Amino acid sequence: MIVPMREHHIKQIASLETQCFSDPWSEASIAEELRNPLSTWLVDETDGVVTGYIGAQSVPPEADVMNLAVSPACRRQGIGARLLCTMTDVLHREGIETLFLEVRPSNVAAIALYKRHGFVQVGRRPKYYVNPTEDALILRKEL
Repeated sequence: MIVPMREHHIKQIASLETQCFSDPWSEASIAEELRNPLSTWLVDETDGVVTGYIGAQSVPPEADVMNLAVSPACRRQGIGARLLCTMTDVLHREGIETLFLEVRPSNVAAIALYKRHGFVQVGRRPKYYVNPTEDALILRKEL
């Protein structure tokens, strides 16, 4: 079930960050997003276990997806697609017209997901990522 992120989700999200990313967000950074009026975070949970999450920051009429992750044990089950579609719907209802995100060129699975859901590449940020250093593809979707 997809629900808004709450305080009790933070530890599990931080754990997934370390499983999914080479440069993970800290618990403090994730907790700060709960207090950020520009942020919207959603989690997918089953029986109290967070299986995935997505976060975005909005400055209407645009928003940026900050993070999208699915537990390695739960991948290929449509969780990422559900999170992305739900976030897109929420942001659209809030008046967002354009959604952006960055993704590593090496993250072929994520790029395929985003393209299936209408994102197109509009740019590239050299050396955006660290650990390892890699460019970021900038993707955009009109809502």
